[in-house]
Order: sequence, then C-alpha cells, then structure tokens
Amino acid sequence: MPTLYTMPGTCSLSPNIAVAWLDAPVEVHTMAYGDHKKDDYLSINPKGKVPAVKFDDGDVLTEASAILAWLGATYGKKGYGRDTVLGRKEAEALSYMTSEVHATYGGHFGPQNLAETDSGIEEVKRKTYENLGDHYKRMDGILSDNGGEWYLGKRSFADTFLYVLTRWLDQTPLSYDDYPALKQHMERMEADAGVQTALKRQNMEPIG
Repeated sequence: MPTLYTMPGTCSLSPNIAVAWLDAPVEVHTMAYGDHKKDDYLSINPKGKVPAVKFDDGDVLTEASAILAWLGATYGKKGYGRDTVLGRKEAEALSYMTSEVHATYGGHFGPQNLAETDSGIEEVKRKTYENLGDHYKRMDGILSDNGGEWYLGKRSFADTFLYVLTRWLDQTPLSYDDYPALKQHMERMEADAGVQTALKRQNMEPIG
C-alpha cells in the first residue's frame, strides 16, 4: 500500500484531504515537525519536504500537485482525466496555487533567506504581504465568480489546496474580512467529513 508522508501545518494536508475524499487505499503517516530533516525521511525524499508518497516498489513521488494528479488518475471516478474541462482547469489552478501563491510564502516563512539586514528583511515582509494580498484578492474573485461554493464551480482538488492557503492567511497581517468568499469556503471545508478526517490524521485543528 502506498504511504503518504505528512506533517502538521504543511501543504501535505491537501493530498491528505484528497485521500479521504477518494477513500483511497493509501496509508497516511504523519511525522512530528522536524522529522522531515532526519535521515530516515531524507532517505525517502532528499529534499526534506512533505508531501511525499512512497510506493511498495520503492518509487517515491513528491510535490503536492503531482501527488494530487496521481490520486485522481488512480482512484478518481471515471472521467477524471485531464482532458475534461474541469480537469484542465484543476491542473491550471493547482499550478498557480503551488508555484506562485505557495512560493510567495517564502518571504513569510523565511524572510532571512531573502535579505541579510534587518531593514531588508522588513522590506521583504512588506512586499510579501502585498503580493499575497493580490493573490488572495484574485482567488477570492475567482471563487465568487464561480458561484462561491467551489473554486472551479464544482468540487476539485483545487479546493484542497485553496483550503491550505486560506488557513495560512491566519498567520499573516492580512484579514479574512477582506476575502469573504475564501472565509466562507474555509468554513464549508471544515464542515466536510473528509477534511475533518484529514485534520485529525495530521494532528491539526479547524480554524473557523
């Protein structure tokens, strides 16, 4: 059975939710924070990051969007394929969320990696929150334009990663009140049984 490696507070919650939604035969192994830098896990994923999936044959798949694509193709309902309109839009949304929005958080989680002086670090933080504000405004607008319930109008794995990003907003100076559609989406997600299962597996609590 494949094993999905997760850690509290991380974007690995996204494929964890997907596993719950699909009722996929995947073991979820939640590590304590810091274990991702230890030899046991580095032998699985030398990048020292989660999520990662280890297969019975020893192969390893990393990166949330790739893992979500594999889950959907392997355990999703017939017609999941990326040749559908929803599938194409899901791939687009996940690419944006993982490569642009997630990357912007580098200035929040590790501003010292982008500047050396105190004034430089403060400038990095200021610009980071400005850019994040633009991202959240854009995602709030897309969600609203698509009816407000699901990011793409129908439930998709994009909602799992959007939930992660919306949770992270709580750690920034930005306010949920400025993104009402995202706030309501987070509340609906936290009422979902699959999301609740994933949170428990990852030793996390709802925010809403």
